[in-house]
Amino acid sequence: MERSKALGIKRFYWKDYLLILLGTFMYALGVTQFIMPHKFVLGGLTGIAVLVNYAFGLPVSVQVLVMNGILLMIAYKILGVEFLIKTIVGVASLSIFIGMFESLDLPTIMMDEPLMAGLIGAIVAGAGVGLVMSVNGSTGGTDIVIMIINKFRNVTPGRMMLLIDLVIVSSSFVLFRSVETIVYGLIIIAVVSTSVDWILNGIRQSVQFFIISQKYEEIADEINHHMHRGCTVLDGTGWYTQQPQKVLLVMAKRSESNSIFRMVKSIDSEAFISQANVNGVYGKGFDRMR
Repeated sequence: MERSKALGIKRFYWKDYLLILLGTFMYALGVTQFIMPHKFVLGGLTGIAVLVNYAFGLPVSVQVLVMNGILLMIAYKILGVEFLIKTIVGVASLSIFIGMFESLDLPTIMMDEPLMAGLIGAIVAGAGVGLVMSVNGSTGGTDIVIMIINKFRNVTPGRMMLLIDLVIVSSSFVLFRSVETIVYGLIIIAVVSTSVDWILNGIRQSVQFFIISQKYEEIADEINHHMHRGCTVLDGTGWYTQQPQKVLLVMAKRSESNSIFRMVKSIDSEAFISQANVNGVYGKGFDRMR
């Protein structure tokens, strides 16, 4: 019971937060230095803030910070404390980096090549979002909605982002009355969503674990309770020792693999684990059979 409570407290993994800081920096860089100077529109909550900035001049950093506060309670109730903490770090760092670039007021990059600048900005911004999402973090806004949907449905974040952003970008017609602006915006959000999936490619795919440990019952309980993944206990025999051995079979998303490794290590540092990529996992929690 004490071990279970101890494992319930999430450890601080500084590498995750470094990736969040790097990802939000890249996102802020792509938006403020490549996209906004050319009056392009983009999706997400940041895209809404950019549109408001174009119309009324309100700072994007302040809007991002205020609007995300409303969504944090939803993230806490559905996605848990760890996601909430990482979201707060993501939102705060994104607001700081956007505010930093806004205050620097740097010269416009690639003034004579606006579309190329927009594409570069979309790639940089999308890669940044992908880095943040790869460690189960969020830059807030529609990312929270996407992560909630992805928790219950095994869909690619890039595809969901594209659908949501289509509505946001199309609404820019009310402000600009320009079909050309919408076309440029659609190109940018397509590149952003593709970049997100590039970064997450392989991370979101399913993996298969074989875990051999004398403490298999405790490991199985922790995976059930904290990862909400099923475990199958197989009977095996160690041929060298000629002793019976239980083997855990676990199917999970690749983004959950680090958490499973950390969980097993905290219980039995001598456990034997093998991980393999799996093409196609069908059933509850994974893809639907068609």
